[in-house]
Amino acid sequence: MGWIGKLLNGGDKNKAAPVTAAAAPAMARQPVSIAEIDAIYYRWLAAAGSAQASAEAERQILEELARLAREPVAGAALIPRIPAIIPQLMRTLQNENMSAAELSRQLAQDVLLVAEVYREANRPCYHSRYNASPSINNMEGAIMLLGQNGMRMLLARVAFRPIVSMQSGGLTIRTAPLIWRQSEKCALAANLVAPAMQANAFDAYLAGLMANVGLVVAFRLIDQMHAPDAFPQSDAFIAQVFAQARILSVRIAELWEFPESVTRAIGHAAADADADPQAQALALGERLSKLRMLVDTGRFPADDPFVTAGLGRNELQVFDKLADEEE
Repeated sequence: MGWIGKLLNGGDKNKAAPVTAAAAPAMARQPVSIAEIDAIYYRWLAAAGSAQASAEAERQILEELARLAREPVAGAALIPRIPAIIPQLMRTLQNENMSAAELSRQLAQDVLLVAEVYREANRPCYHSRYNASPSINNMEGAIMLLGQNGMRMLLARVAFRPIVSMQSGGLTIRTAPLIWRQSEKCALAANLVAPAMQANAFDAYLAGLMANVGLVVAFRLIDQMHAPDAFPQSDAFIAQVFAQARILSVRIAELWEFPESVTRAIGHAAADADADPQAQALALGERLSKLRMLVDTGRFPADDPFVTAGLGRNELQVFDKLADEEE
């Protein structure tokens, strides 16, 4: 898996202008704490309605999660392998003068990847933005429409999807698709806000996809270890689950030789305003994506102060872009 750090580290390095002074007052408002968002998100994600698990049960789960963080090889062993063709495709995408014909030939080796490219190229957002034809059914045309960075992000999503979609018990089967949906939204949000923060947009995208790997493992442990009639849901437990899951995500990212900027962002995403730009982009991406999930599933209305407090115009525009297309 060392390929991923070496091959995905060539994302867009163009820097956008910093946030304007006019936007500063809106951004200066104090948002709801990420710990409060995490607690609501966790309980919604798990649909926790059973009795509170014992303190001993919570301790055992946290100890096992901490052990996996100390032994990342054991944690990584829980993660499915990626499609073998993806490293080859990423090497081609690293070439600024890539040939659409060559990339098309490589993609043809994997029918599922072909379907993914067509599906992405035919999303409404590309048609409205580029005024493309109603249907893209030519691979080279799809590649040209998506562009180099669009193809990088698509392949990154395909590579990560098995990681956050692994299933075991009933809890994991229910939560894995939701965690993956939030991961995609987090990656997109981090990618969109990164330029204004002077962060690398593609590294921010990778950090958004990778940040939840430890959380999926945590839910798998909860699935295996908690009693069916009692569920771990105390505030202290939730805070520790997110903290330990984040550490595990960092350790696995390091094991896979991700760029240092990506691992550092994951490790410090919840830090204060003094964190580096990459970490700030991921932290904002996580906030926006979790709030978007809670809004889209009816937990809060979109204009609720819990959602909008602390978000400026630019952040609210990104928040709107995260809405599910079918809605």
